Amino acid sequence: MRYGHFDEKNREYVITNPATPSAWANYLGSPDYGAIISNNAGGYSFVKSGANGRLIRYRFNSVTTDQPGRYIYLRDAEDGDFWSASWMPVGKPLEQYKSECRHGTAYTVISSEYKDIQTETLYYVPLGATHEVWRLKVTNNGATPRKLSVTGYVEFTNEPNYEQDQVNLQYTLFISRTYFNGDHILQKINENFGDPNRERFFGVAGADVTAYCGDRDKFVGAYRGYHNPAGISGGLRGDLNYNDNACGALQSDITLAPGETKEIVYLLGQKTEAQAGALIGEYREAGRAERELAELKAYWHGKLDNLQVQTPDENFNNMVNVWNAYQCFITFIWSRAASFQYCGLRNGYGYRDTVQDIQGIIHLAPEMAREQIVFMLSAQVDNGAGLPLVKYNHNPGHEDTPDDASYVKSTGHPSYRADDALWLFPTVKKYIDESGELAFLDHEVLFANADKPASVYEHLKRAIQFSMNNLGAHGMPAGLHADWNDCLRLGKMGESTFVLFQLYYALRILKGYAEIKNDTAYIETLSGLLKDTEAKINGLCWDGDRWIRGFREDGGVIGKKGDPEAAMWLNPQSWGVISGASGTERGTLTMDTVYNELNTPNGIMLMYPAYHNHAFDGALAVCFNRGTKENAGIFSQSQGWAILAEALLGRGNRAYQYWSEASPASMNDDADRRVLEPYVHGQFIEGKDSPFAGRAHVHWLTGTASTVMVGTVEGILGLRPAPGGITIDPSIPGEWKDWSMTKKLRGKTLRICVQNPNGGVHGVKSVTVNGEKLDGCFIPDSAMKAENDIILQM
Repeated sequence: MRYGHFDEKNREYVITNPATPSAWANYLGSPDYGAIISNNAGGYSFVKSGANGRLIRYRFNSVTTDQPGRYIYLRDAEDGDFWSASWMPVGKPLEQYKSECRHGTAYTVISSEYKDIQTETLYYVPLGATHEVWRLKVTNNGATPRKLSVTGYVEFTNEPNYEQDQVNLQYTLFISRTYFNGDHILQKINENFGDPNRERFFGVAGADVTAYCGDRDKFVGAYRGYHNPAGISGGLRGDLNYNDNACGALQSDITLAPGETKEIVYLLGQKTEAQAGALIGEYREAGRAERELAELKAYWHGKLDNLQVQTPDENFNNMVNVWNAYQCFITFIWSRAASFQYCGLRNGYGYRDTVQDIQGIIHLAPEMAREQIVFMLSAQVDNGAGLPLVKYNHNPGHEDTPDDASYVKSTGHPSYRADDALWLFPTVKKYIDESGELAFLDHEVLFANADKPASVYEHLKRAIQFSMNNLGAHGMPAGLHADWNDCLRLGKMGESTFVLFQLYYALRILKGYAEIKNDTAYIETLSGLLKDTEAKINGLCWDGDRWIRGFREDGGVIGKKGDPEAAMWLNPQSWGVISGASGTERGTLTMDTVYNELNTPNGIMLMYPAYHNHAFDGALAVCFNRGTKENAGIFSQSQGWAILAEALLGRGNRAYQYWSEASPASMNDDADRRVLEPYVHGQFIEGKDSPFAGRAHVHWLTGTASTVMVGTVEGILGLRPAPGGITIDPSIPGEWKDWSMTKKLRGKTLRICVQNPNGGVHGVKSVTVNGEKLDGCFIPDSAMKAENDIILQM
């Protein structure tokens, strides 16, 4: 069943049936103030940290789905009937109640119509602000005047720390108090401390407050819920909480003539009484919300405009132009901090997650990527490893590490990971290639635990040294705590083929930089390491038609052909191609084995057969049901690497098939099976062993966004910048005969028209730039102007 559609012109996803299979969400805000909102106005807000800055509550995995949130209730003064401006929480029959939700780039608009009263609520966080805005428009579409009470509502947390608020009730139920201050409810936590960071407000501009409530239990009433709260059916009575649970409820009574529209603005944030009053005063200005919305759109659409495609596939266009791109920005900003599944317990940035996430925005916002790369380099330990968890209050040069008991105690991470720092190599390379800033290699950055800075080049050298200092019995990178797969513990001295390919790729990248810097002695060192690594790959890891997954600590092989379980693994095969180690012949053979043994209609399983009876002690994935997550589920992040691998092999039809199978947009008409939003990727899809194959889980905050984006841009579209120009070498489905793309590159605009009359899937016959024909598919900077018309014939 279909619940909505893409609106590419407005860069929105439009939900026309609010009874979606799960809460379909959007993100608002910035690193300083974040908010997540569903199509029915459920969700929560937080200041900086989803773990330690929670403002309003949300009940995860609850029977009362998707509650509470940002609610606006309307009540007819004449007959007492009431409803909500979003379908939920009241939930009027959809035969009588019309609803539409438009999720956009950092804003959401929810519209409704019931009994001739039309509402439109715009939710957003202004650019650079630390508060959120709900702009409500109420219109009387009937023929007679209407008297309405309109009530905005939030349920505050009693404590910013999510876990304390939800669990330590013998404390948190006795530290909160609310006050009414004319146009807002003010909540104070631990009032005796006088801490301004423990004050929040919920206010209204554009209408007088005629009644209010600051006590959640009085608002809801005994044995009631948000669908029938006593404060709406019976009216607000001016209750304020002193202990127990706080809320903000503000009622305004209005009269609407036929055809009349009135506008009310609700505001929420962590502010003192004086700050709240001043802010509310600012929003009495007419047109402010429209101006701020225009600023938001200009900012985000400006980022998205840096790459736009027009292909015969509308789903492809919508994902590349808007939703995959916007999801990349959200994962870049919030990592894995807060969603409807990530409840907010991770109080920091995962090293590998964050470095990978950077890759997804480099082609759209290299300046943002650079800043984050520097931040993550500053979280590299001077031994070359990355801090497994980088704290939100990270202090470069002065951090403790997994070698210190204090770090283990504060983060829960007892040791380094084999792969963390190796993700720096493709990420730094992609940034330098996009920006052309080779001098970035000389930029100096502190290590996490040493206050003497070193160049980016030196940071990369240390990462290689960490891998070389941590080898197993076969001379391959040791598994340490884990490689990319946290559910595959090889043992401290077990060995990972996946990481071996990463190391090979890193050595190739660094050798290229050493040659640019004329670092002769190090070039010789890297050449020897590359030769040795290639010998280990081919001598230890090849198994007829696949690369093995690695070695256990006891020397046993993981991922061997003929094993009853976990005989075939995806990531070594795709990374064999990406790293360049497989070559064309073995790359083609291994990726064919992937297609034959791992592919399904919904994407490629991470491995197969699933663990069930033959798991070794480190195969933690056996804790999951078969076909779920890392246990033969379709782990979505790996799809992007498979797309890229097939594109690099020149197999455009296969690359596009993998893109289509895993794309959420492909499931828009089968949303009841997918369950998750059809406009953003999830963490995984249930594999073929599951009775619910195709069902997706863990929305929004996933490395899938960046890997699929990279596989799409560098692989299918074939856009591969370099400091001296750009290569354009697409690998596309043969059915794409004529298509185009526009890319911004270092201040230049490239309008690229691709002509493919013979239905080719790879291979460029000719490139013409501004009327001049070039040899090959590399366009040097010298051939480009500020505005460029490029014709590429396949």
